[in-house]
Amino acid sequence: MIWASAMISGFASLWRYENTAGAQAEFGDRWPRDSHVLLDAHHFTLVAFMHPQCPCSKASVANLARLMTRCQGRLIAQVLFIRPSGFAAGWEQTDLWRDAAAIPGTFVSCDPDGVEARRFGAMTSGQTALYDPAGHLLFQGGITESRGHMGDNAGCDAIVNIVLHQDGAAMTSRGETGVFGCSLFDAPSVTGGRSNGR
Repeated sequence: MIWASAMISGFASLWRYENTAGAQAEFGDRWPRDSHVLLDAHHFTLVAFMHPQCPCSKASVANLARLMTRCQGRLIAQVLFIRPSGFAAGWEQTDLWRDAAAIPGTFVSCDPDGVEARRFGAMTSGQTALYDPAGHLLFQGGITESRGHMGDNAGCDAIVNIVLHQDGAAMTSRGETGVFGCSLFDAPSVTGGRSNGR
């Protein structure tokens, strides 16, 4: 009975962890004026913020690849990987970085100290925001259904509806979904010491 109770408790804790969203972003209605990230003047631009050591973000990158294929060249993605202060250049270039860089239409860059993440208001690894060519925010949130979930999800569907179908209702309501990932500024690999640095 004790063993069974422990197992049930463990599964319940794991389920809560996988299905508890991280801190939601505080994106403004417009692309930040002081941002150095490129806003495409002819395509929708999706900006995504990742912690390079976040295991949950592997699913976000995989779903981004599927999303870019579904959007048929009408979407540009800017993926920024956080490099905390004190870590050497290149620390952020993990497998996540390489996987994201391999996605057609996706541009990957380093965000030293999370300066750009703070400008946009991002808090959690995997947070994305969709903007039109004029810089208006159309969507914010995550592109996974839960932590580590690869496959169909409400975030990707909302982005596809806006980009491909010019979904006026979605654009007017400014869609938003939960984000399932590690904190951009307080991830275990950062707070737990620098032995994880590369």
